[in-house]
Amino acid sequence: MVKRKSSSDSEAIANVNYEAKVSEIEKIIARIEAGELELEAVFEQFATAVEYLRQCESFLQQRQKQVDLLIETLNDD
Repeated sequence: MVKRKSSSDSEAIANVNYEAKVSEIEKIIARIEAGELELEAVFEQFATAVEYLRQCESFLQQRQKQVDLLIETLNDD
């Protein structure tokens, strides 16, 4: 029997992914600031951090839309 992912399962995964991305961004920043990386690696890590930031921003925008819809629903009642 195949278990389908529920909405709450998907949300939990999204939240974990968001937290993991934020943690990775913080690690990248720490490595760059500590001077642990060679110049080429700094640029690669910076590009990775920027991509993670874009993913986090998208996640937050989606959540903001959900909150706005919930507030609108409450106001309609």
